[in-house]
Amino acid sequence: SIASADMDLNQLEAFLTAQTKKQGGITSDQAAVIAKFWKNHRTQIHESLINQSRWDNVLKNMNWRVDLKSQLRHIDQINTPVAIVEMELGKIGQ
Repeated sequence: SIASADMDLNQLEAFLTAQTKKQGGITSDQAAVIAKFWKNHRTQIHESLINQSRWDNVLKNMNWRVDLKSQLRHIDQINTPVAIVEMELGKIGQ
């Protein structure tokens, strides 16, 4: 939760305080260790999460169209639009 929200020190303190008050939560010693770790490694953790969630691919080409069905078994499905999308991906730098 801390890393995904990229909490600042005020948010971190409020979050850890809430976790210590929660039944089955963490102890104040554990909260202090987590706070110290986050303060020392926040930038590296945030960059790592960004790198893990980023695609290595780029969009090279995209084609799309919308079709309408003109003949079906059930009359209520006629003229129902259907979107068809084709994307071509490539590696960055290639």
